[in-house]
Amino acid sequence: MLLAIDVGNTNTTIGLFEGHNLKYHWFFSTDVNKTSDEIGILFISLFQHINEDIRSVKDVIICSVVPPVMNSLIGAVRKYMQRNPIIVGPGTKTGINIRYENPRDVGADKIVNAVSAVRLYGAPVIVVDFGTATTFCAINGNRDYLGGVICPGIMISAEALFEKASKLPRVEIANPLGVIGRNTVASIQSGLFYGYIGQVEYIVAKIKEEMKEDNIKVVATGGLARLIASQCRCVDEINTLLTLEGLREIYYLNAR
Repeated sequence: MLLAIDVGNTNTTIGLFEGHNLKYHWFFSTDVNKTSDEIGILFISLFQHINEDIRSVKDVIICSVVPPVMNSLIGAVRKYMQRNPIIVGPGTKTGINIRYENPRDVGADKIVNAVSAVRLYGAPVIVVDFGTATTFCAINGNRDYLGGVICPGIMISAEALFEKASKLPRVEIANPLGVIGRNTVASIQSGLFYGYIGQVEYIVAKIKEEMKEDNIKVVATGGLARLIASQCRCVDEINTLLTLEGLREIYYLNAR
């Protein structure tokens, strides 16, 4: 058994692998205030719920973009699983060549997604991650991570509109089923939904122009991928578990 943990700014995704097969996965809100004991009790509850022995976990691998969580999370893994987790970071074998000006600046989740996308869909590939931020990562045919684009996520944009425009309400992110809104809520939903579709299609097109390669696949992941990317003509694949599958691949490259 391998436990893979992806800590994002908004949500934390946990996956339990048996060999190469993902048996279970869970999504939780990321909470920087949880203690190691609270996290440990959560682990125990999850394993009791699926009738598995927590001691059956051979190893743990963690990818995180939230440093304040790590002390408690690592402490929980060590205390409740008696395992010293692998942390994805500088020095981790990935099979990807990072061509960023400063490779240490690349978020661990972006590298994990790149590894997973290349493994599952081949290279060249563009990964669009609909998370707290919407990010685009470009990997060429030589498996070089070239860089990418970082935009405010759709939830951030919706919240900013609510906070800065006094008469506009907070709305649910949804497909309005038409561009022309007939009321304020529908108009905001239309602007968010179709605005992000347009953003994705334009940025992907510009990235492809700069990459100058043929047959570039576009893979979408993240919490809102199915809602937004399903309407983007440029997206070839949607895989909301891309990061967990990338963690599995990186684990086997670094297995102790």
